[in-house]
Amino acid sequence: MGASLLLAGCASYELPPFPTSHPAHPQAPAAAEPARSRTLAYTPADVPSVRPVPPVAATPHDAHGSPSTAGTSPTVVGEGEVVATSPNASQVVVDHGPIEGFMEAMTMGYRVDPASLLADLKPGDKVRFTIDVQRRAIIQIDKLP
Repeated sequence: MGASLLLAGCASYELPPFPTSHPAHPQAPAAAEPARSRTLAYTPADVPSVRPVPPVAATPHDAHGSPSTAGTSPTVVGEGEVVATSPNASQVVVDHGPIEGFMEAMTMGYRVDPASLLADLKPGDKVRFTIDVQRRAIIQIDKLP
């Protein structure tokens, strides 16, 4: 079952047939399954566990029927310098010092709620900001002199 090749002015050349061990031969045995990769073999211990978020308790009311402040979300306060603002995305990037009991000094982007807090901010402004820990959002920003 060889094919012949004829070039002008040259003798014909007959290609030898493929041996049955060659993968292109129609009667070649199927290739053996490659060994399973151990590089991406995960075990249940490798998969991060899903921790349920605790439900938010109903806001307690004082004797006058007004919501009390005892059930409010914890907040932390930090100080830093505005690096960038993105009002359309309701975000601000702040280069801040350590926030006691919350995080080390770093430059980080934060969600801002409400976005109107970004209206008067520009890069280089020194600010004090309050983060609602549960919502992971800045809820108050004050410019510093």
